Amino acid sequence: MSKTFRSYEPDQIFLMPISMQEWLPDDHLAYFISDVVDHLNLSAITERYACEERGYPPYHPAMMVKVLLYAYCIGVASSRKIEKHLCEDIAFRVLAANNTPDFRTISDFRKDHLKALAGLFLQELKLCRKAGLVKLGHVALDGTKIKANASKHKAMSYKRMKEEEARLETEVAELLKMAETVDEEEDQRYGKDKMGDELPKELAFRESRLKKIKEAKAALEAEARLAAEKEPAKGEEEVMPPDKAQRNFTDPDSHIMPAPGGKHFIQAYNAQAAVDSANQVIVAAEVTNKPTDRGQSEPMMEIVKINTGQLPRQMSADAGYFSSNAVKNLTALGIDVYMPPDKIGHRFTLPPAPRGRIPKCLPIVDRMRRKLRTKKGKERYGLRKELPEPVFGQIKQIRGFDQFLLRGSDKVSSEWKVICTGHNMLKLFKAYRQGLFDRNILAVTVPV
Repeated sequence: MSKTFRSYEPDQIFLMPISMQEWLPDDHLAYFISDVVDHLNLSAITERYACEERGYPPYHPAMMVKVLLYAYCIGVASSRKIEKHLCEDIAFRVLAANNTPDFRTISDFRKDHLKALAGLFLQELKLCRKAGLVKLGHVALDGTKIKANASKHKAMSYKRMKEEEARLETEVAELLKMAETVDEEEDQRYGKDKMGDELPKELAFRESRLKKIKEAKAALEAEARLAAEKEPAKGEEEVMPPDKAQRNFTDPDSHIMPAPGGKHFIQAYNAQAAVDSANQVIVAAEVTNKPTDRGQSEPMMEIVKINTGQLPRQMSADAGYFSSNAVKNLTALGIDVYMPPDKIGHRFTLPPAPRGRIPKCLPIVDRMRRKLRTKKGKERYGLRKELPEPVFGQIKQIRGFDQFLLRGSDKVSSEWKVICTGHNMLKLFKAYRQGLFDRNILAVTVPV
């Protein structure tokens, strides 16, 4: 007796219209994102179309935002891959209502509305607060190096720029002299009214490269002068940049930085995130092109206050952020700071703190060392390993955002906020599925 299988008729024609709302489970992420976006303020995007009457009607901005946010939530950033998913992936088709914008349209929409898309980070953070996911009892701060959309081999040091500039100027002068000699010979042979051809390829290449080097060299010198203005004690002779100072030709704002682990170097940006301890929600996201985290703790806490309306009661950060002034200033704001002066390895166990109160006469460095050796200090500082580090792992390893698509500090900063918006969306969705908040909070339009 032959085995009986379920009916399988690939050529079966549907005789009744079908509803796209039945294609996915009711609690699918795509439906949740659709509901959230329907209650966000998209006026910063839609207003740009108000006076636009040319050409074919554009795709609906709400649909484009839903598709992009869902793509970032599942780790798809490439516009070409998004186009492919819009044809092959049911969730994308549901969100787009079977619209199929091509990759160029998707890419242009993202570029044209990048600032507005980055602004959704703040709106969604407010939703997370309404849902009770952000407590601001403890916020942990950390940074991670993310590759720039540029190769480190396209960078050049100031010393080599000077050498290359001199060499190329000599070669360009020689090529121009050769071209002039050839012109004179051809004038005698064919007459002076002959039309000239384009520059020789080797001359055009050297001139364009020389121009780039001069621009990069001038930019480094401008940076050096700006730095010197902040230190009036320096003499005029010290204004020139150091020979090791580098600039990238593809993305000049990016810098060569040690990769996570410190075993090699990459052309990168330093992405900062302040993460709330309640549900790993990112409450502040910024990007710097400085390879170290020093000097970032105070501005990041100020951004937390701007984004949420208040400062956290406690904050932690690793030794890369430490300075006595930072601890002093943050403490003066009422924040209980846990920030070691010395690097503490993951497997290193601090010895117990000496008995008794911490003497007030101790310098800030020694007071912090003693503070982190207490039971409370070890517990609070340990939160840093449980908050931003897993968040970066989720973003870079699970969702695959280990390189920026855009170039330039402003665009990269906005791209990072969009990535973090996707992260917070997933935290909001997880809390909803766990029944931690009522979906009715989405019914209130979030103010800009």
